[in-house]
Amino acid sequence: MIEWLLQLDRALFLFLNGIHHPFVDPVMIFISGKFTWIPFYAVLIFIIIKKFQWEAVRILLFVAILISLSDQISVQAFKLVFQRLRPCHETDLQPLIHLAKGSCGGSFGFVSSHATNSFALATFLFFLFKPFFRNAALVFFSWAGIVSYSRIYLGVHYPGDIIAGGLLGILIGFVVWKLFLFSRDVLCRSNC
Repeated sequence: MIEWLLQLDRALFLFLNGIHHPFVDPVMIFISGKFTWIPFYAVLIFIIIKKFQWEAVRILLFVAILISLSDQISVQAFKLVFQRLRPCHETDLQPLIHLAKGSCGGSFGFVSSHATNSFALATFLFFLFKPFFRNAALVFFSWAGIVSYSRIYLGVHYPGDIIAGGLLGILIGFVVWKLFLFSRDVLCRSNC
């Protein structure tokens, strides 16, 4: 069963990675970039401060905890434990891969930290913005999906790395959201 799933993952990767165009390569490199989303984050921080005022400090603290947790869990509890090579490090796949960026990154890819981090943040932001932003799910989960797909396009993750990372991120985002609500209740009991 596991071998069948790995073969399916590999075939799906080759199919998705094979759908590429020279015009799209720089777009996907940009989407996957570390600093690309800083303006997006800055706008979110501005909106959070404007909307939540002093509570924004606690919200941003929980977002920092969320990102630290999701990043560390994806690396320490998954990549270093499972040690599944990225597709671009598989010697038999290298001639078949479209490696748009030219570089591959670290050795191991299960789970995708990009997917874990972006879906964790999307989940937390969805719950935070849901009461007053009708399209919160569409905006935040589309963003996480695009960031995650870019990793397959660039040749550095299998679809299974992305799916598992996304599910892990959603779980972490949900747990941190619940902790945030619990902290709100505790603070309210002592200050309300």
